[in-house]
Parts: sequence; C-alpha cells; structure tokens
Amino acid sequence: MSDWLLSMLVHICLAMGGLLIFCAGAFFRRRPADLLFIMALVAVTLSALAVFFLPAGPANPNQMVDIAPFGAFFYLLLIMISGLTLLFSRQYAQEKGISGDEFYGIVLFAAFSMLLVAGAQHWVILFLAVEFLSLSFYILIALSNRAPGAGEAALKYFITGSVAGAFLAFGIAILYAATGSMMIIESLATFKGADDQNLVLLGVSLILVGIGFKLSLVPFHFWTPDVYQGAPAPITAFLSSGAKVCLLAALVRFGMASADWLWTFLGPVLWVAAALTMAWGSIAALTQEHLKRLLAYTAMAHMGYLLMAFLALPDSGPGPILFYAAVFATMEIGAFGAVGLLSPAHPDHPDRDGLKAYQGLGHSHPVIGAVLALCLLSLAGLPPTAGFFGKIVLFKAALQGNLLILAVIGMLATSISIYAYLKVIVALYMSPRQDDARMPTPPLLGRLAAMVVVVLLLWSGLLPGMLLDVIARAGAGF
Repeated sequence: MSDWLLSMLVHICLAMGGLLIFCAGAFFRRRPADLLFIMALVAVTLSALAVFFLPAGPANPNQMVDIAPFGAFFYLLLIMISGLTLLFSRQYAQEKGISGDEFYGIVLFAAFSMLLVAGAQHWVILFLAVEFLSLSFYILIALSNRAPGAGEAALKYFITGSVAGAFLAFGIAILYAATGSMMIIESLATFKGADDQNLVLLGVSLILVGIGFKLSLVPFHFWTPDVYQGAPAPITAFLSSGAKVCLLAALVRFGMASADWLWTFLGPVLWVAAALTMAWGSIAALTQEHLKRLLAYTAMAHMGYLLMAFLALPDSGPGPILFYAAVFATMEIGAFGAVGLLSPAHPDHPDRDGLKAYQGLGHSHPVIGAVLALCLLSLAGLPPTAGFFGKIVLFKAALQGNLLILAVIGMLATSISIYAYLKVIVALYMSPRQDDARMPTPPLLGRLAAMVVVVLLLWSGLLPGMLLDVIARAGAGF
C-alpha cells in the first residue's frame, strides 16, 4: 500500500463505512438497526487503528491533509468522540425511531468531515470539509421530525451555517488573491507587499468571522441555545464536542502559521471577543431553567477560555489548547449523553430539559445522575476533575502571554458559572421527584460510554502527566 493511500486511510474507513451503511439500508427491506450500529462501530474502530499506520517521517506524501503528530492527536480525539456518540445514541435512536441507515451513515460522514477540518492543509479542503460537516448536522438535527423544536433548530443552524460558509468562502478567495497560494501555512506566513497586507488582513478577518459562527463566539453566538435545545441530545453532544474541537484544531493551525504582523492587528479584536464570550456565556447561564440551554451558554464561555489561550499561543504554544480541547469534548459529550440516557422513551416526547424534570433523578437513577453531576463539576472547574486542572493550564498560559486582565475576567466568569452548574446538582440530589414520564432503563452500551467519560475525567484530573506528554509530542511538529 502506497504512503499516499496510508495517509488517507483514517478518512477512507469512515467514508466507506458510511457508504456501506447506506447500501445495507437500501438492500434490506427491513433496515437492521443492530447490523447498522455494528457496522458504524467497526468503521470507527478501524479508523482509530489506521491512525497508527500513518506514514512516519518528515516527508508528507499528501500535502492536502496533516499526518504529523498534531493531526494524529486530533484524529484520535475526534474518533473517540464519534465512538462515544454511537454508544450514547444506540438506545436513544431506537426509542425515537431514527435508528436507520440515515442516522448511522450520516454520523460517520460527519466524523469524516471533522477529521478533514482538523487536518486540512489546503483552503479548498477546509472549505469543503466545513460545508460537508454543516450539511451532515443539518440532517442529523432535523432527523427526529416528531420531536418538538427539531425542525426549527435545523432551520436556524442551516441559516447561520450558510452565512458562516459565505464568510469563509469570501475570505479564502480574498486571501488567495493576495498571496497566490491555497496552502494554509504558506498563505498566512507570507504576503507580497504593503498593498497586499490589507487584503490578507481582510481575508483572514472574514475567515475568522466564519469560524466565530461555528465556535459560538460573541457576537456570532445567537443560534447556539436554540439549536442545542431543539436537537436530539446525542446529536447535541456530537455537535458541541466534535464540531467545536475540529474547528479549534484548524484555528490553532492558523495561529501557529500566522505572521507576527497579523497578530498585531487581530490580537485586540480577539481579546474583546474572548472577554465578551466568557462574560456573556457565564452570566446568561444563570437565568436558564432549561438544562440544554444552560449547557449551551456555558459552552460558549468555554470557547472564550480557549480563545484566551489562543491569544497566548505565541508564548505558551498549542499545548494548553490541545489539553483543554480534549477535556472540554469529554465533559460536553458526557453531559449531553447523560441527558439522552435520562430522557423519556416515547418518540413524541422531547428530551428531558427543564430543571424541574431533573428533580430527584440523582436518587432514582444514581449511576447516570452521578455521571451528569461529575461532568457539571468538571465544567465548573472543581477538583479533582479534569476541568480543574484544565483551567489551571489555561490561566497559566494566559499569564505567560501577559493577558492578566483577560485571565481575571476568565476567573470571574468561572466563579459565576459555578452557581449555574450547582442549580442542576441541587435539582438532582436535593429536590423531591416530580416527573413521572417513563424513561428507558439506561442500556449497557450507554452506561459503558458514561463510565469511559468518568474514567477520562478523573484520570486527566488526577494523573494528567501522560496526556500532557502526548500533547507535547503533538505540538512539537510546529
């Protein structure tokens, strides 16, 4: 097998898995949900194994995608997120009547797109991957057409996604006109002359606006709470973790490749965006009485924390962002996965969302309730979870980058958000049960995924050394 084919084998496993699932769905008169789920899980497993067969050495046979340790780190992280999504969604999809080839196939296509976004080294590959990822989520969000709010959430995500795609395409076109290169690193590191500097700055600014929409940065955040609330819980988990992480990988690549003068112009704007995102996400979460909206606003705040670390990239390197991106993805998929496991089984019932609906569930469903509580505590940044150590890493990076005021804003935002998370824990353990909606018994696969999340959060919080060593090797490629 050629090195070029090996460099794409990770992506091929997911893409072929999705195609085979659609073929199986068309071949069988009654779509075999169990077989389709197994096929999806096998494709994800093979893709994870293929990461370890990526061609080694300085020569990259495929200039379009990254096969260095940086790309491999995000490939493994995104594949893990995809596998956990499948485990969390197995019974949920069956109970809601969406466990067909379209669900499992599009999940694999979304994972395929995420890997391309994270590893893209060419602007055309990045744009096509972002659009394919958006198209996949348009379908996944609207797939449960009997669920209240799913169609509205899909429409809002479609409209904002189209706007973000337009900004991204226009920015790439302007950047190409200014630099004459479609390679990401080359176009960001050089420019022809003083006249082209303004064009480069305009192109990069438009690209960052498109990415800002996808990352829910203020003021491009307005779609987030409605989409998170209306989408099925496992899809929200996939969207809030995988889609965010792959774009963070692309953003880190942009930052590490950018010339110093670009940082001089864009730094103040990104500083304001980080401050507003941290502050507004934490404050808005305080008034929320719906768990998915609360998590949507706090997820915005976490994007602000990561943007703060991004501003410190020239001084601290990519390590803090990589560490917290992995922790954030684990916390998000665990929290929304638990929401899915605790939701009513009837296909016409929406996900369990109002805080009153969670009263007493910590006692009636102790395992999944404890997983949700642990994820919330980790999101709040309390020890001994990974969120606590991750916050230390982020704020240390901010101080290394002389971002003292921004770090203070982040610490205040973290303190404010603790109250929002504690509201949910109080409902879980300190309020009498009031909701009688029938819930499915949490399945073995769902509990297995929940236990994986628990182990990862505690392990990364108590013994982060191994993960930090892996991240140090991943960031060494820059």
